[in-house]
Amino acid sequence: MNSQVMMFAIGIAVVAVVAIALWAIARRSKSEQLREHFASEYDRTMKETGSRSAAEENLIARAEEVKAFNIRALTPAERARYVIDWKKIEAHFVDRPTTAVIEADELVELVMRTRGYPMADFDKDADLLSVKHPRVVEHYRAGHAIIDAHSRGTTSTEDLRQAMLHYHALFDDLVGATTDVVQPVTAVREVEQTPSVKPSTVRDDRPVRGVS
Repeated sequence: MNSQVMMFAIGIAVVAVVAIALWAIARRSKSEQLREHFASEYDRTMKETGSRSAAEENLIARAEEVKAFNIRALTPAERARYVIDWKKIEAHFVDRPTTAVIEADELVELVMRTRGYPMADFDKDADLLSVKHPRVVEHYRAGHAIIDAHSRGTTSTEDLRQAMLHYHALFDDLVGATTDVVQPVTAVREVEQTPSVKPSTVRDDRPVRGVS
């Protein structure tokens, strides 16, 4: 092998190594950006899909899909109306906890629809919400899970209060009171009281609306 051929081969090898290194850097950068943006949603999706590459493809696909929708902020009038509606729901948790939680779920859904989210299937709705609200979407899933559990008869009034706290954190974010800020919801106990949401001894016989 003459020197020219050898230099050519070395050049190709160097280019290949550099290309691989650049690809690895780009891949790592993309992963870091996705993890930073989606936070715990990144880990949840990776656990659900079984691999990092599948999770990242899923998250990128969500972001691309959301671009097709006209997601907007609420107008001041809309926001004021929904805040009043929320206060009414919160006020009658004392006497009708089940009804209040269901109505909280319905109000959150209404706010999302007003803002431009194509509400249909819960899991899909949560996935789309996670694109712009990755740090509070967990409240949506947690509140919904409690409603599902209640429909199976496996929840207490304390669980319903917990659901209200989750929905409240999500509602505040959706109406603009916060901006995708993590609001930890501390587990409540039977002896605890909250200013707006209190345990009730009154039975609420309203059937749970199926949420799919």
